[in-house]
Amino acid sequence: MFVLLSPGANAQEDCDGTRYRYTAAFDDFSVTPDVEYGNAVNATGLNQSLLVDIYEPEGDDSDLRPLIIMAHGGFFIGGDNDGADVLALSQDLTRMGYVVGSITYRLGIDNFLDVSNALIRSVWRGYHDGKAAVRYFRKTVEEDGNPWGIDPDRIYVAGVSAGGFIALHLAYVDDESEIPPQVDQSTAGMGGGLEGESGHPGYSSEVAGVINIAGALKTASYLSAGDEPLISVHGTEDGTVPFGTGMITLSGVPITEVDGSSIIHAMVDSLGIENCFTVLEGAGHVAHVADADAYYQTLGTVSGALSSWLCDAYEPICGSYDYGAVGIEEWLVASEGAWRAFPSFLTAGDPLQVQWLESRIAGGAWTYEIYDGSGRQVGEGSGNGDWYSVPTSGLESGLHFLRMPGVADAQKFWVTASY
Repeated sequence: MFVLLSPGANAQEDCDGTRYRYTAAFDDFSVTPDVEYGNAVNATGLNQSLLVDIYEPEGDDSDLRPLIIMAHGGFFIGGDNDGADVLALSQDLTRMGYVVGSITYRLGIDNFLDVSNALIRSVWRGYHDGKAAVRYFRKTVEEDGNPWGIDPDRIYVAGVSAGGFIALHLAYVDDESEIPPQVDQSTAGMGGGLEGESGHPGYSSEVAGVINIAGALKTASYLSAGDEPLISVHGTEDGTVPFGTGMITLSGVPITEVDGSSIIHAMVDSLGIENCFTVLEGAGHVAHVADADAYYQTLGTVSGALSSWLCDAYEPICGSYDYGAVGIEEWLVASEGAWRAFPSFLTAGDPLQVQWLESRIAGGAWTYEIYDGSGRQVGEGSGNGDWYSVPTSGLESGLHFLRMPGVADAQKFWVTASY
């Protein structure tokens, strides 16, 4: 772990010792889904609406809250903004008092016969869409009366895997000479230089900092002194996005060599850029999705470092910490029950993630049952531990319920058609 201890922002009046650091800062949150933040031509040549789910802490009277724009993973060919890689993080960060905007962005490959160059263009589309999301929120402050109650000077961009690529490049690719040669700006959906054409021209796309979870830069040479502060979490055994310098591949096809988090943080250290880096020893790609300890380290790293930058009075933290120090287990169980399942919408065959909120109190094995919308039982199984993936192969499309016999009420989830 590496940490610079000086805070990156002036202390705010809302730094009450709990907010931005503990998930018990707010009892609940609300989500406004599918807000259109932009529109752009996608890899198939069609116009695509760009959507964001906006999470807000309930009962919050502040109208100048820091905003985290979150981008999901999926190799730029899949994933969604309520997927397991971003959903729990979005929920827990909102409980800490942030506003979180979990974005969709353009996915897909425009030429399967030239997949290496096509995927580089896919990154560039995501880069442009992320910038449009930043501009959208600033526009709502100036023109719409700040409906989301955000501070336009405290906008942070975050991403997991492919989303980490978006976050890193959004902040650090800031010169026209760095536009990839594979990008033909005369092609629909690829123009607009560094800012792109995904929406809301005239507003700034600058961010106050970057949160990178298992992402990479094309080259760490994009960085320069004075760049935005950076938080990263990355597993040393990541076989998808290199921890150091390495090749990105797709089905064995080499795409491009990139610099992973360890190389990036060596560079930011040398440049004196404020940063926090947590190394997940022995962990693979996006380990926080299926491993509880990796999740707590990831959330702790993000919230600890970011709250240190936001609040002068907070003890600087880089790495995991007890963000349940204010009674988080009891509060979670009281507000949500003994467990939670996500995502709410998934494709048949994708796992339904179950997180037990009281397992550190009760522990032990448990069983589950799955029912369809008519009340017919269509699945069952058992698990052990506080984080578990429930298989959904064979489930038909439609509404389903996951039930833990003798423990809590059922939770809903929807299944769409299989691939």
